[in-house]
Amino acid sequence: MASAVRPREEPKPATAPLYSIVLRLEGLPCLVVGGGPVAARKAASLIQCGARVTVVAPRLCAELEAMPVTKLARAYEPGEAAGYRLVITATGRSEIDNAVFEDGEKAGVMVNAADNTKACRFFLPAVVRRGPVTVAVSTAGSSPYLATWLRHRISTTVGPEFAELATLLGGLRRAIKDAGCSTEAADWASLLDEDLVAMLASGHGEQAEDRANAWLSKQLPPVERS
Repeated sequence: MASAVRPREEPKPATAPLYSIVLRLEGLPCLVVGGGPVAARKAASLIQCGARVTVVAPRLCAELEAMPVTKLARAYEPGEAAGYRLVITATGRSEIDNAVFEDGEKAGVMVNAADNTKACRFFLPAVVRRGPVTVAVSTAGSSPYLATWLRHRISTTVGPEFAELATLLGGLRRAIKDAGCSTEAADWASLLDEDLVAMLASGHGEQAEDRANAWLSKQLPPVERS
C-alpha cells in the first residue's frame, strides 16, 4: 500500500511582506494594455479613482468603447509604459505582460499584470468602499478568489453607516486641530464603540452627533472667561 505521508519539502526562502499603500490617482495618466473584459474592469476601477486612463489594444470590447478613456487602436509599443504613472496589462499573453513589466522596471513605473504574478510590481486587492473608508484584501496574487470571498464577508460587517461615521470623525478631527490641539492626544476610544455605530446604522444620526459634540467639548481646553 502506498504511503499517505507526503515527501518532506525543502523550506522555501522567506518572502518579505507586501507594503500596503492607498494611492491618489486623480488626474494622473494611467495606461491599460489590453482590450477585453478584464481590461475593461481594470480601466473602470481607475476611472472611478479619477485617473486619466489610456487604453491600448488592437481591438476593444464594447465596454471599453463606451468608457471615457483615450483609445489607441494598436499594439503596445516598446517603452510606452514610461509615459505613465501606473500601468496595468490585461492581455492574457505572457510575452506582452513581461515586456510591459520590463519597460516599467526600466522607467520606474509600477506595473500590474492580470493573472501573471511574475510581471507585477504591485497587486490589486479586493476592495470594500464605504465613502472615504476603504478596506482592501490582498493575498499577494496567490488566490484572487479568496480575496473576493473575504471582501464579501467584510462587506456584511462594514455597512454604509461607516461612511457617515468617517465623515463624523473627520469633522471632529478638524475641530480639534483648528483649536490648536493634538488629535493624537484625544480620547477616541471613549467615543468610537459599537453603540455609536449602531446609532448611525439605525438612522439616529442626530443622536450620534449630540454624543460626538459632547465628547468634543471634553477634548478641547476650557474657554477662559474674563
